[in-house]
Amino acid sequence: MADPIVQFRIKEIFPLGEVGGIEFALTNSAVYMFAVIALISVFLIASTSGRGLVPTRWQSVAEMLYELVASTLRNTAGTEGMKFFPLVFSLFTFVLFANFIGLFPYFFTVTSQIIVTFALAMLVILTVIIYGFMRNGAGFLKLFAPSGVPAAILPVIVVIEILSFLSRPISLSLRLFGNMLAGHIVLKVFAGFIVSLSAFGIGGMLGAVLPFGMTVALTALEFLVAFLQAYVFTILTCVYLNDAIHPSH
Repeated sequence: MADPIVQFRIKEIFPLGEVGGIEFALTNSAVYMFAVIALISVFLIASTSGRGLVPTRWQSVAEMLYELVASTLRNTAGTEGMKFFPLVFSLFTFVLFANFIGLFPYFFTVTSQIIVTFALAMLVILTVIIYGFMRNGAGFLKLFAPSGVPAAILPVIVVIEILSFLSRPISLSLRLFGNMLAGHIVLKVFAGFIVSLSAFGIGGMLGAVLPFGMTVALTALEFLVAFLQAYVFTILTCVYLNDAIHPSH
């Protein structure tokens, strides 16, 4: 049975040079990230170029994605949060397309790399911190001192809120990374069972029916998980942005 971890290895395609003792190279991860961005661009340009009164099938899909993100952001962060729509929509489509591309055999799953998901999470958190102080000044610190808390326990609450805030990029990145990693490992294991059992002749092929059925079912489940993880990442991003806009709430 093939090693299920091999599919997550970063492979160097060709070196780009060395700067300050650090080697730079084009990797399979970088290629797939460029491919995801190119695919999103082609999809959005092709689906919205006509902008017909009666939308085509692809235009309807693009409009549904737009409205899904817009309504989520508006309901979570209010109308003022719509200024962050380009950021939130870009994150949603990137995670969604990266998740879906990774489900095809022999393709690389960008979101199974913790460094990628952590970078996306840090982008969100740094945006929250920078905009929170730009908009509210020192009032942004109200986020860590909820109103109405008795003074006796306020120091404890502040410490808890600070730790909770600092854990956000960790939980946001680990949730996406863990789900993509675990799902692909399980799929690889069951697919390996099919190949291994098929080597034992007719009896083995009959025995491979069960893992084959599980592989098909898990693949369908992974498509659902791929969408849900992109949506969860989007919802949490909207919630965190709302804290930057309304820190006292």
